[in-house]
Amino acid sequence: MTSFDARLRLLGQSGMPLGVEVDLNDGRMMITSDGKEVANWPLDDIRVVVRSDGFHFEAEGEEVILNVTDTRGFASEIGLTLD
Repeated sequence: MTSFDARLRLLGQSGMPLGVEVDLNDGRMMITSDGKEVANWPLDDIRVVVRSDGFHFEAEGEEVILNVTDTRGFASEIGLTLD
């Protein structure tokens, strides 16, 4: 299993981002905070766009923004190449 520390916020959210751990395993992305599951999506069901403020994910009608501490490693794990 590959894990990444990150900050998560909803698109348009003005408060502090939530500290999370992102686990990539068996074609899924599971996001937890303080040991509680926040999201669990198949990677095939997620649309990802990299923007200046982080990775924007769309899944199940929601858009979340992740700021990952290891940007390049995370991008590589989800099949993206950063410039």
